[in-house]
Amino acid sequence: MSTMTKNWDRHVIDGEAVARCPGFLSLRERILELAQPESHHRAVDVGSGTGLLALPLADQVEHVWAVDLSVGMTDYLRAKASSAGLENLQAVASSAVSLPLVDDAVDLVVSNYCFHHLDDAGKHLAMLEAWRVLRPGGRLVFGDMMFGLGLGDARDREVLTQKVRAMLRKGVPGVVRLLKNAGRVASGRWEHPARADWWAHELRRAGFIDVGVEVLNHEGGLAWAKKPAR
Repeated sequence: MSTMTKNWDRHVIDGEAVARCPGFLSLRERILELAQPESHHRAVDVGSGTGLLALPLADQVEHVWAVDLSVGMTDYLRAKASSAGLENLQAVASSAVSLPLVDDAVDLVVSNYCFHHLDDAGKHLAMLEAWRVLRPGGRLVFGDMMFGLGLGDARDREVLTQKVRAMLRKGVPGVVRLLKNAGRVASGRWEHPARADWWAHELRRAGFIDVGVEVLNHEGGLAWAKKPAR
């Protein structure tokens, strides 16, 4: 099973800058809207980074566990939560495939741009973990890359074309990065995005109901589902 190969402790500043960009702020609002948080809810943010979802969610629910593989990210988020006076946010260094929570612990599982770092087997384990920690009737909502690396699908071709053009516009550094990414793809060390139809199937395979998936007008998409009530 593939997990994150990038050392995110070295990219805390970069992660914070990305989280503040308009595109991710807009995606955050859509995820929170779909999650429908309530004041009595307990929630976990998987791959929380520097707190894009966890911080505003903590203002709306009883408790938030912010889980990220990077100790640097969780330390940074812990400091931000303290500066905001949020005593109901707990940042924990752990993996999406092994959440440090007991069964049926939360009403909401949210995530943003985490799961594409896992291969298909890892994504499946992450969905099973989300299922495990959710209470019956709880909701899972996440945003992620949603495209394939093949050229057989029109949207996949468009997304890949946009990425190549964006790198080429950066000149020599962009060409170098493009070549490096091509090498990573060939060796299996690049990210592992999945298409929307794969996610719809995978969520149902994990046992979720009321599954919905929405592709956006860029590389990303949204997915939501519910654990059946007993």
